[in-house]
Amino acid sequence: MQAPDQVGQEDLDSSQFPFPRTYKIAFAVCLLLVGCLGVAAFYLYSRAQEAEQQLAELNQLVTDLTESVERATESAAIARSASAQAEGLAQLAARGRAIAGASQRASELRARGAEEEAEEALELAHERQQELSRLRRQRREELNRLQKALNRIVETRRTALGLVMNLGSDTLKFDFDRATLRPENREILSRIAGVLLTSAGYRVQIYGHTDDIGTTEYNQELSERRAATVKEYLAKAGIDPGIIATKGFGKSNPLVPETSHKARSMNRRVEIGIIDTTVSYEGVAGETATP
Repeated sequence: MQAPDQVGQEDLDSSQFPFPRTYKIAFAVCLLLVGCLGVAAFYLYSRAQEAEQQLAELNQLVTDLTESVERATESAAIARSASAQAEGLAQLAARGRAIAGASQRASELRARGAEEEAEEALELAHERQQELSRLRRQRREELNRLQKALNRIVETRRTALGLVMNLGSDTLKFDFDRATLRPENREILSRIAGVLLTSAGYRVQIYGHTDDIGTTEYNQELSERRAATVKEYLAKAGIDPGIIATKGFGKSNPLVPETSHKARSMNRRVEIGIIDTTVSYEGVAGETATP
């Protein structure tokens, strides 16, 4: 049996602390665990913040590194471009120096050869002048020969460009208002063609004329037909038709400006011009034969 004072003490403790001591210990442990968890949670939160900050710093570092790499790439490209441009400029400079050197050498060669070329040019010009003079002399001699031979057939005179034969009514007779050749006309033209065939380097101009009887239009057409008739016969006699040209003057260029029967007979005529085509004589370039 317990003593009365002990029983009273136990009753007193039970009334003040109604829970058993085991519960108190468990409660204390829970409080301790909650505190520890709080501390752990705060620690983890702090670490998470630090990790997030470090991650942000790493991202910034990566960004900075990327920009640095891009700038380095651009700098390398610029450097390569500058190097290529510098190489191109160097090549152009080398070409310029080569061209300048070649030009200088050419100038030196021209300077050295200028005197020789000038002498050669003068000598060549002198030779050409001598050749032209010789050729002109030969052509004059040939024209003199032709004139002498043709004068035996018809009246032939010298002109600045060659010769002109006057086939008047006493030599080449046309019936009134006709352009037909008579037999005696053919004989004369055959002899003329024979002389011309012995030479070369000329062209032939045939001019037809009429008297003053009739209209201007009619006489123009008649003179053209008479010139064409003479050309046709000379071509048949062997003269190249490609060197023969014809022209009619009608009654516009009378040999004798009169209206008598004799004058009209003389004005009905054909003239044949022999124009030298081998050389051009001084002072007569561009002239045409005057009938």
